Amino acid sequence: MEPHASRLVRPPAPIDLRLTLGLLRRGAYDPTIRFPRDGSVWRATRTPDGPATERLVPESGAIRVDAWGPGAAWLVEHAPDLVGATDDPRPFEPLHPLLRELHRRFAGLRIPRSRAVFEALVPAICEQKVTGPEAAGAIAGLLRRYGEPAPGPWDGGRDARDDPSRAPRPAQLLVPPAASTLAGVPSYDLHALGMERRRAETIRRAAARADRLEECADLPFDAARARLTALPGVGAWTAAEVAVRALGDPDAVSVGDAHLPSTIAWALARQVRADDARMLELLEPCRGQRARAIRLIEAAGIRPPRFGPRMAPRSIVGM
Repeated sequence: MEPHASRLVRPPAPIDLRLTLGLLRRGAYDPTIRFPRDGSVWRATRTPDGPATERLVPESGAIRVDAWGPGAAWLVEHAPDLVGATDDPRPFEPLHPLLRELHRRFAGLRIPRSRAVFEALVPAICEQKVTGPEAAGAIAGLLRRYGEPAPGPWDGGRDARDDPSRAPRPAQLLVPPAASTLAGVPSYDLHALGMERRRAETIRRAAARADRLEECADLPFDAARARLTALPGVGAWTAAEVAVRALGDPDAVSVGDAHLPSTIAWALARQVRADDARMLELLEPCRGQRARAIRLIEAAGIRPPRFGPRMAPRSIVGM
């Protein structure tokens, strides 16, 4: 199927497409984005013009973008933002030797800017104060129940060398549900997906105000953060999770995360356990680029030693 819109994005420096866009994947079962073995990235999204699918392929230092669906032209227009071609890493001049080394090793990492604020907010709400598997299950369940099949020729990343008779059936690519759909979903239906009333009502409120939230994509970071956190149920952690994905904020820090402070403290100070105050202290020399420092540490797979049991899943019966 011929794409409805295409372009070649030529970034000022090479971009590691998978490393950059990996941030947009919310759990191992996220059906809105795929990273097939041929090196491409496929992403389904809902644009201001309607649903669309894009295929992004590295091509001799550039990135080819093909798009399908009513929102194809919008995706192609904003592709440089998405892939990080408009993100400038030059202000990041880390003093810490580890960060300097990671900045060199992962020189192609960028902060993406999807501009899809509501689309980034819903999974962040699902992830509030629960374990990773609980969040991933809720996100995948929500997308599969209320999303829709993505337009375009998604085939699981097969190429001519594959044998269709032996290749597994590709997992479906889904467009996230529209705000109008989620605004009308009863709380008890979301409860069946593993979300207690508080998170369910936050999603419904966000859906009802989605137009105002989408305007955050064109606001200064501080103003966007203030608008996001004005929504009941959305705090600093959730706003930062949205800002680093949808707004391209290179300084967003997810204060209140259960694991991030200890990860940062272990990476930068070999301290096994830490709180938000210690994390912010260690990141202070990177102010203005703290999200970039965090992404580099995450890309390196650095984790502190684990002691004791992990956080156990909660029962939401009666919640």
